[in-house]
Amino acid sequence: MYPKLILIEGLPGFGKSTTAQLVYDILTETGIRAQLFLEGNLDHPADYDGVACLAEAEYDELLGMWADSRHILSPRTTVHDSHYLVEYRKIIDEHGPLIPKEALDWLNRNDVYELPLAQNRELITARWRQFAEKALQGADTYVFDCCFIQNPVTVGMIKHGAAEEDIVSYTLELEAITAGLNPLLMYIDQDDLELSFRKAVRDRPLEWSEGFIEYYTKQGYGFKQGHQGLDGTLRVLEARLKLEKIIYNRINMHKIKVNNSSYDLPAYKQDLAGRLAGYLERE
Repeated sequence: MYPKLILIEGLPGFGKSTTAQLVYDILTETGIRAQLFLEGNLDHPADYDGVACLAEAEYDELLGMWADSRHILSPRTTVHDSHYLVEYRKIIDEHGPLIPKEALDWLNRNDVYELPLAQNRELITARWRQFAEKALQGADTYVFDCCFIQNPVTVGMIKHGAAEEDIVSYTLELEAITAGLNPLLMYIDQDDLELSFRKAVRDRPLEWSEGFIEYYTKQGYGFKQGHQGLDGTLRVLEARLKLEKIIYNRINMHKIKVNNSSYDLPAYKQDLAGRLAGYLERE
């Protein structure tokens, strides 16, 4: 069968979101039913974006600091192994002015991606299992932007400075979970990492680059190595690229490397369509 899951990966500024959109367009133009999930989609079926994880006592404490909030929290809360998963970004979108700052800080601190690596991995792999079981029963092909390699590397290396093998094994576990979907990994390359990232810094809002640099240098690997500022962030990205190459080589699913250095959208789409053609013919 052709892939029921196409995973788009690569470094920030390399064109993952653009690639994911183009791949989705190619699938639909080919007549394949597809669903596209870009980074930051709060309805992502295999990831937790803007979700806090609270123990029962912590959830009770949240209710205590936010009077009459149960009717707001309950529709956006599910229970997983005695933990309460609260879709707080959706709550902010719906009820922002009503949320006390103390409660908002509490939810942010308990985001799934602020948890210790082992707990994050447990929750995320369970989420991927739920997705894989559901996707296997359906007819759609899913296109995921940067949650397969990027998220384990980001939480493992960038946030926690974890051991290489812990991060690699996290990604290999996701590979095993999705094996039944005949997944295809498309890894986006660029000829010049520094040029690509500096372009992203120029093109995106200042708030993005400031937050990115702080995240990459004030914790985990970057902090341990003493990296600072934009130059230090580039050094962390170089180390991340090396790790992602190791992961790419360890993965056994169908995989393709594509180069997006030209930023020529029509030519790039044509190249992607050619690369995909053989996989989309498999039945």
